[in-house]
Amino acid sequence: MKRYTFIAALFIAFNSFAQDAAVFEGPVNGPKISFVEEKFEFGDIVQGTVVEHVFEFTNTGTAPLILQDVRTTCGCTVPVWPREPIPAGEKSKLTVKFNSTGKVGVQNKVITILSNAVNQSSRVMIVTNVTPKPS
Repeated sequence: MKRYTFIAALFIAFNSFAQDAAVFEGPVNGPKISFVEEKFEFGDIVQGTVVEHVFEFTNTGTAPLILQDVRTTCGCTVPVWPREPIPAGEKSKLTVKFNSTGKVGVQNKVITILSNAVNQSSRVMIVTNVTPKPS
């Protein structure tokens, strides 16, 4: 009986130390990219339509932000991003064009932003439903 009591006491003691880590949202040392929105939905578009959306972001860190590369999941999605450093506290834009030629149905396109930020890889997404061209 003493053995079970001892094991139960150990179990309770160890569980009291196993708490979830709190997410620290304090000041950041270095650049940090923060998007106003991370997902944009175009709704329904007709096949062959080219649509464009501008994602706005801010460097909420303490050093200049440099976007090193922006990658897409498909050649139908073309990003345009600033090549110059974005100073701390400044805003900028990432423009994404989607060409629906040859596409039908729901399209989810992920755009991955690689930078020198503390959150090195960020993602935004565009979503649309491509309807066939009327005959």
